[in-house]
Amino acid sequence: MFKRSLILLITLVLWSLPANSQKVAVILSGGASKGGAHIGVLRALEEQHIPISFIAGTSVGAIIGGLYASGYTPDEIEKLISSEEFQRNASGLMYDEYVYYYRREEPNAAWISMDINPKKKLTSSLPTSLKSPFMIDFRFMEIFAPPNAAAGGDFDKLFIPFRCVVADIDSSSAVIIKKGDLSSAIRASMSIPFVYNPIILNNKLMYDGGMYNNFPTNVAADDFKADVIIGSRVAERYDKPDPEDPISQLLVMLMGKQSSTIPYPNSVLILPNVPKIDLLDFSHTVTLADSGYAAAMRSIPAIRKLVHDSANAKDLIRRRETFRKQQPALIFDSIITRGLTRAQNVYVQHILRHGKELVSLDELRPEYYRFIDEGFVRTIYPEARFNPQTGHYDLLLDIRKSDKLSVDFGGNLSLGTMNEAFLELRYRYLWSNALHFMANGYFGTFYASAKLAARVDFNSKYPWYIALNYTYNHFDYFKNSTFFFDDKTPSYILEREYFGNATAGLPVSNAGKLELNFAYAFTDDKYYQSNQFTRYDTADQTGFNFFAPSVCFELNNLNRKQYPNAGARLKLCISYINGIEDFLPGSTSFSKNEIEAHHDWFTFRLLYDNYFKSLGPLKFGFYGEMMISNQPLFSNYISTLIHSPAFQPIPESQTLILPNFSALSYAGAGLKILLRVFKKIDYRLEGYLFQPYQEILEDPVNHTAVLGPVASDRSWMASTCFMYHSPLGPISIGVNYYDRMPNSFIFNLNFGYIIFNPRAIP
Repeated sequence: MFKRSLILLITLVLWSLPANSQKVAVILSGGASKGGAHIGVLRALEEQHIPISFIAGTSVGAIIGGLYASGYTPDEIEKLISSEEFQRNASGLMYDEYVYYYRREEPNAAWISMDINPKKKLTSSLPTSLKSPFMIDFRFMEIFAPPNAAAGGDFDKLFIPFRCVVADIDSSSAVIIKKGDLSSAIRASMSIPFVYNPIILNNKLMYDGGMYNNFPTNVAADDFKADVIIGSRVAERYDKPDPEDPISQLLVMLMGKQSSTIPYPNSVLILPNVPKIDLLDFSHTVTLADSGYAAAMRSIPAIRKLVHDSANAKDLIRRRETFRKQQPALIFDSIITRGLTRAQNVYVQHILRHGKELVSLDELRPEYYRFIDEGFVRTIYPEARFNPQTGHYDLLLDIRKSDKLSVDFGGNLSLGTMNEAFLELRYRYLWSNALHFMANGYFGTFYASAKLAARVDFNSKYPWYIALNYTYNHFDYFKNSTFFFDDKTPSYILEREYFGNATAGLPVSNAGKLELNFAYAFTDDKYYQSNQFTRYDTADQTGFNFFAPSVCFELNNLNRKQYPNAGARLKLCISYINGIEDFLPGSTSFSKNEIEAHHDWFTFRLLYDNYFKSLGPLKFGFYGEMMISNQPLFSNYISTLIHSPAFQPIPESQTLILPNFSALSYAGAGLKILLRVFKKIDYRLEGYLFQPYQEILEDPVNHTAVLGPVASDRSWMASTCFMYHSPLGPISIGVNYYDRMPNSFIFNLNFGYIIFNPRAIP
């Protein structure tokens, strides 16, 4: 009786074993964003209860396969890959909440920026990737560190045993990764040449596995000894090279050609129908997943001829939940840096930890991006390594510092007088605090300037900074249309401004800052009070020696420094000006007496610029500005006009003296309509109304300034142009209209930025 019972029990056990007897391996090819189709394949296999014993992938196949091996369901993978967050991560775009506006320098006319290191070759200073990897590297650490900790760094102990294929460019061969840091392995496998920088893995420089093995079916046979191989292939190789796109040509040369079949018996090849889409455009993931699902469902009969076993859905859910419970939360108790000096390491420890023994992921994330935003690192790679003794993670940061010296080039090219060249040198030094030094120059016929600046950032829990600046501005109005330095005709109005200022500031939000500023300035203006003069005449001269403390609050997340089409800006400044005016008459002056006068006044300025959500290809914007001041009149009409605030919402309006748009107090507002014509080409139509509280008029008898009736006159300003946002800067062609001017319509064609160094009074 006992023997019969034993035989029956053994028979029942053996009868139940086939559920796990067949080894089924799923292989996912590379293919960049087209890899979204793999998600649908996995969904179909799960729905049809096809057991998945192993999974392997290359590039995007490694990402999808790694997520599945980490316990994510196909639905969860689709949600993650199709999210706006992942799209931004892959594109290298940082979220606004991690961009700290208070760190930004004043906008300038730079087109390009380059690091300089005399000890290095020029090629080593060039960027190694088109996309910033900061976001995707940190995101992968978040996703893959917990399951890797649960598996103890052994990919066979993940929810599903996993293999990742990378390319070792030193040995020109594919490498199969089966243990170590899961995040690093997957990140290396997707390091598309010239798109993402490579990763150092096992002391070797690793690139995208697709360079040598884009469809690793050999892993299923050699590593897993699989009985059945199911392969999902979304791209045979990169598309035919574009004659005008050198990157596409290099990718075709570098990325290896893969087999069109699976060269092993007992295999099924799934070929989803995928459209031609951009390399990193993950917005089509849901559609691609549907295509992969349909292709897999068509292959189920062929798969069922080979796979006789079925996976139990409840058991799959139970095993997923069990594996997830084994994953320790990302809490860090130590931070280890490589590539920094001792003082710099102390700085990083302070900014990331703020003296805390334990740092959660949510606490670390904003401080990590805040450190990156300072500009002191060229590359940084995070690795979260679980410590079983402490039950927490060590954060390893492999840092390559930026070169201390950098140079910016830029300017503006125009058919008119607004031609200028721009050059800026910056020196950054990371010590116990962050130090910045800067010198720049603008060189042109209309505008010339020089600026020296130094800034120290104190990165306490509540960061703040102090800065010292010295600036020289030179504006030469009413020149003719010559280029740069050729004109010898006397100027109608020439403004020169010299000032030094000290600023203390602190962030009030990621997009905002509060600044306290104190400036000591001297202006030296030369001008003629009529158009009747020759080169032998001497100009009238007004000097104004003053000091100006001010407080400014600003919020700014506009997406471009000129011609933005998204975001908003709010600026509020209160200033007090106190100084002495000195007037020296020239040979054509209406007054022959020297004048010295004391002036002091307050100003309140409010600026608001906002772009609203798109309505298809259309977008609307609003610009408003208000100035309230008790500023007194200067000794004559022209000097009053020069020292009065001006309404200049259009870039070209900053290059003109516009009497009808200057006033001591005023309000101005307008609407902007933007039409997206083609990708980076916009059509802009802007219209503004300017209402002075009292217009500044000229007394025809003694040529002094007088104020007109309250709110008696108003003026219109408009602009229409086509805009191309090139990689270097905007290219615009259009017409501006200024109401009540001798030449109301002005044609303009510009390539670059019409941006100047700041003035003494903000």
